Amino acid sequence: MGLMIKARIIYINDMHEAQDEIRKIGVDASGIPWLSPKALFLTIKLEGISAFAANIIKQEMLGKGGDAAVNRGVANFSIERSDVLLMGTYGQYKRLIYKLGVQGGGLKQIADELQGLLERPSKRKPRYFECGKYRLPMGEKTYVMGILNITPDSFSDGGMYLKLDSAVKKAQEMVQCGADIIDVGGESTRPGHKPVDVFEEINRVVPLIERLSKELNVPISVDTSKALVADKALSAGACIVNDVWGIQREPAIAETIARHGAGVVVMHNSDNEEYNDLMGEIIGFLRKSIKIAEKAGIMRENMIVDPGIGFGKKLEHNLEIMRRMKELGTFGLPILLGTSRKSMIGNILELPVNERLEGTSATVTLGIANGVDIVRVHDVKEMTRVVRMTDAMVRV
Repeated sequence: MGLMIKARIIYINDMHEAQDEIRKIGVDASGIPWLSPKALFLTIKLEGISAFAANIIKQEMLGKGGDAAVNRGVANFSIERSDVLLMGTYGQYKRLIYKLGVQGGGLKQIADELQGLLERPSKRKPRYFECGKYRLPMGEKTYVMGILNITPDSFSDGGMYLKLDSAVKKAQEMVQCGADIIDVGGESTRPGHKPVDVFEEINRVVPLIERLSKELNVPISVDTSKALVADKALSAGACIVNDVWGIQREPAIAETIARHGAGVVVMHNSDNEEYNDLMGEIIGFLRKSIKIAEKAGIMRENMIVDPGIGFGKKLEHNLEIMRRMKELGTFGLPILLGTSRKSMIGNILELPVNERLEGTSATVTLGIANGVDIVRVHDVKEMTRVVRMTDAMVRV
């Protein structure tokens, strides 16, 4: 019998994996930097590029062995602008960037954007998420954020922890069960919720945060979009602001966060559920939030992004986000996922809120496999176990 040939497809997600696979072959060390850019294949989408630039980019990419998909009207200039889907290896992109860069004008801007996009994954996320006095190492584990709602109308646990002592006890239990962060909310954000007066929200969250910051040795987050609530909560001992409107509803909240040296979770949200390009629009929204944060003086080490599962999205949107979570890695920032007990799970499994544990587990596992760093959950003990098991399989 002849020698049996064994062949298999290797999935390489970033430059670090490319270098590792080439190193395993036994290649001379000097050859790894030359070979690894050829092993990493990337698909990049450029939006709203002029037909002139799209034509040049396609021809340049073809000349380097890659390709580019453009609108059919680009060839005869019957349209002014087109999205461009680039397909090629890391090495081909580097040569494209050089060629576009020397041409100046709008082509150089495209080259600079592509360069930044290629650099972010290779640099990976910040080594730490910094929030007040806490520095949480990123990449070593998935952090569990325990939900503590002190509202009468929260969709899952409304009214259960309105009394201060019972809320403190619940937070202590969550930390004992593995919570790394406690997220305190004084206003429900469920669909159809009633807005809460800013002073009522302050009266709900500040006394609890004062107690928790003294009695617990974990970061306390405040779930709010209001600048005044954030200011009072941070002064009381919170060190993270979790804003479901991505610091865009009250831009003053960004300055408040920067002044306190706090961390921020910027989440995507929308007043409607219509999208032409779901992930493109989510990333565009979050990019705007990041720019607002940077302008206010918030450092990248203080930022987390959240795609906003269940906020301004239909079931099919939420499922698509779960499948395409890796695309949020374009920011090079930690990612938070909040799926716990949400209607996405209830609609699929046809189960009430208190029977969505297994469904939540599935979303947490897939999220971590797709690059999530923090999961926001109700069932801390069970989800901590899910996280530890998934981390063992996913994190190296």
